[in-house]
Amino acid sequence: MKYIMSIDQGTTSSRAVIFDKGGNIVSIAQKEFTQYYTGDGYVEHDAEEIFDTQIEVCRKAMEKLGITADDIAAIGITNQRETTVVWDKNTGKPVYNAIVWQCRRTAPFCKNLESQGLTQFFSSKTGLLIDPYFSATKLRWILDNVEGAREKALAGELLFGTIDCWLIWKLSGGKCHATDYSNASRTMLFNINTLKWDNEILGLLGIPASMMPKVVDSSGIICETEGSVFGAPIVISGCAGDQQSALFGQCCFDEGDVKNTYGTGGFLLMNTGDKPVRSKSGLLTTIAWGINGKVTYALEGSVFIAGAVVKWLRDELGMVNSAPETEQLALKVDDTNGVYIVPAFVGLGAPYWDSDARGIITGLTRGANKNHIVRAALEAIAYQTCDVLEAMEKDTGSLKAIKVDGGASSNNFLMQFQADVLNRPVTRPKNVESTAFGAFLLAGLGCGYYKDIAEVTRLLGSFETFSPNIDDAKRKALLDGWAKAVQKAKSD
Repeated sequence: MKYIMSIDQGTTSSRAVIFDKGGNIVSIAQKEFTQYYTGDGYVEHDAEEIFDTQIEVCRKAMEKLGITADDIAAIGITNQRETTVVWDKNTGKPVYNAIVWQCRRTAPFCKNLESQGLTQFFSSKTGLLIDPYFSATKLRWILDNVEGAREKALAGELLFGTIDCWLIWKLSGGKCHATDYSNASRTMLFNINTLKWDNEILGLLGIPASMMPKVVDSSGIICETEGSVFGAPIVISGCAGDQQSALFGQCCFDEGDVKNTYGTGGFLLMNTGDKPVRSKSGLLTTIAWGINGKVTYALEGSVFIAGAVVKWLRDELGMVNSAPETEQLALKVDDTNGVYIVPAFVGLGAPYWDSDARGIITGLTRGANKNHIVRAALEAIAYQTCDVLEAMEKDTGSLKAIKVDGGASSNNFLMQFQADVLNRPVTRPKNVESTAFGAFLLAGLGCGYYKDIAEVTRLLGSFETFSPNIDDAKRKALLDGWAKAVQKAKSD
């Protein structure tokens, strides 16, 4: 039997997930890696450590299953998006740490671009707002601040890539410098209308075109891994940014299909078909995937801190020992006792786009205890999703139900509360690993493991549904309290 291995390179850990022909997970391995917080709102990763941990977990997953490279039909890659790596193409060494999507260091530069009246210029070409979230200004920062980087870039010696591109380059032994349409569309450098790197934007930001990778389909043969990596070459035939991969993994193939992923951040995406929908409500227009040279577009709302608030409770506050414990603690109290947490640790994403906002806890009284704070942290994840959904409905009309996935979606309290405050059903697949599943499907279609979309749709399996269970008055009171808390967190 041939298997497919998904490389799921996330913000806090590298994972490898191996699937069989029936779409079942048969082996999984995961390893966290170092987060570097080097200044106020600064977040970095060591790109070499990312690659090393990724290879380690791939080999471990294969070893656990007792298989070799010859047993793997293909690899699919999905990755944290926007995170920026610049490396020397001769030495293969990064010139600086990877600057993570959460990093806000380029906020002053972004404000400068906005003050020049360039918001519409960027939006019309890329579908994105000017924000430190995206790769463009991170890349510019490296060229401006790393000694000798600009000179090397102008000499054609440096390459740029998001994490998928870095992994493909390393896995192929430096033979393939490529990214897919979905990841390219997150850089603020890619024209989603012409499907090419935009020379006007590159020129404006002073980025040499020689740094940019080739853009390829999300499903199809991209390259082979170098034989020494896994013992024999394996084709890479699928690639998509983590949120687009989850959209594909939830089989949101029809226009109007919506999913929300609860990962480190929270990401609500809607398939908008073969035409980009321009948001008037602070959402992003992006590319969902490219297959057979044809792209599918999506509308996206990005919440910067979702599951990461649980990590904060665990690592910085020491209130819980593990993520599952939050559900038990939240259920010990009937409500938050008036406590709201706005986890704007790195600013607020959609629909506010306030990079100077900072996190707050509000409504504290002498009666507030640990359980209330833990519950408020979980509720904050759901409230932020409500804000994005409301914006999406303004752009597209009413949405009936939401498909959910990602680590925090396994929390039943959170999913029920999400259904309550959204006032619509929330459906969760039996397998919440939709991101890795999407990479598996893209790779399977790309290498001929599966023949068409109809065949892969049958692999999705059953869903569990959470239905709204509170009255309108209570819902309104909860959402009004949240809106007041957000206003206190905002910078203006």
